[in-house]
Amino acid sequence: MHDIKFIRDNPQGFDEGLAKRGLAAQAAALVALDEERRSLIARLQALQERRNAASKEIGQAMGKGDKAKAEALKAEVARIKDGMPAEEEALKAAEAALHNALAAIPNLPADDVPEGPDETANVEIRRHGRPRGLNMAKQHFEIGEALGLMDFETAAKISGARFVVLKGALARLERALGNFMIDLHTREHGYTEVNPPLIVRDETMFGTAQLPKFAEDQFHTTDGRWLIPTAEVSLTNLVRESVLEEGALPIRVTAWTPCFRSEAGAAGRDTRGMIRQHQFSKVELVSITAPEQSGDEHERMTRCAEEVLKRLDLPYRTLTLSTGDMGFAARKTYDIEVWLPGQNAYREISSCSVCGDFQARRMDARFRPKEGKGPRFVHTLNGSGVAVGRALIAVLENYQNPDGSVTIPEALRPYMNNETTIKGL
Repeated sequence: MHDIKFIRDNPQGFDEGLAKRGLAAQAAALVALDEERRSLIARLQALQERRNAASKEIGQAMGKGDKAKAEALKAEVARIKDGMPAEEEALKAAEAALHNALAAIPNLPADDVPEGPDETANVEIRRHGRPRGLNMAKQHFEIGEALGLMDFETAAKISGARFVVLKGALARLERALGNFMIDLHTREHGYTEVNPPLIVRDETMFGTAQLPKFAEDQFHTTDGRWLIPTAEVSLTNLVRESVLEEGALPIRVTAWTPCFRSEAGAAGRDTRGMIRQHQFSKVELVSITAPEQSGDEHERMTRCAEEVLKRLDLPYRTLTLSTGDMGFAARKTYDIEVWLPGQNAYREISSCSVCGDFQARRMDARFRPKEGKGPRFVHTLNGSGVAVGRALIAVLENYQNPDGSVTIPEALRPYMNNETTIKGL
């Protein structure tokens, strides 16, 4: 959510930020909406002041025995009173119009974000590990189905397309990956584990900017709530409508949860396998910081996510997303892409974003500085640490063996009964 005062004071800078995202100028229209709101506030205040003054004048006129003036004043007060509901409704409508307009505008990109229309303008900043040289590498679904441990057909009978049933060692492998990531982030990276709600209210989804723009990408319950598309929603909203002490920052939390996405805009993309599903699990990282800390925290969070892939010995690369490829709430985003030999390509496994105070304004999440007057909005950050299902895919494809078995990465063996290989049923 943007600050209308900032837009009034910096209309050119605001429109330049939108232009980097390929959007038309909107400052003038937003300022006009704000002018209408402000004029209605002023008019309502003037009416209230006149009503109060006239009410006092009635008593004075009565005290002087001037009944005619008193009656005229009473009639004036009545007219003002009768007209105020309409003025109040007009103000509510103007405030809603400005709020809805601001809510539909994405965050402005940071100055160092590469400008471009889409993923073609993303910039690779580092690469780790060498892709394994595998002859006739299979994709994860070919490996899993051949092992008899990955069942899309039965999942479709139960739930429809974009679901999977994992069995035996693959079900255990997914659990091992989630446990490994949570242990790494809590024991070594300083995050506090949270078990958050998976079903949330409108206000919660609005706070992290899933609503209103992306409603069609979500699963809606019959009682008006939402299944979370990511634990970012629940974790970030832990500080909604609160004023924190600066000494409590940064707050770092993590959760391993199921996530649910309708994938409304993904028709025809990754229709085979586990890359893009309606239900998947992910370990999420969220940080709440003071504004001065958020840049360094973004780098730190990204390194924490990268460490997962290093420990699993999975090749990856890290990119800075361009203005045209960033998410709605992000000021800057790093994507981590893991190497998938079955696809002969790098694919996203983590996205780490700094949002500035964009989400904090929507949640009314603030902190009280040690020095200075008045509370300030916190900065929020979120990142996958990492997507568990995609990590499973990466393990299957990078550790596949010619005989169809899969070697278990050393980091996961303590979570897999110290077994070294998955051989199927």
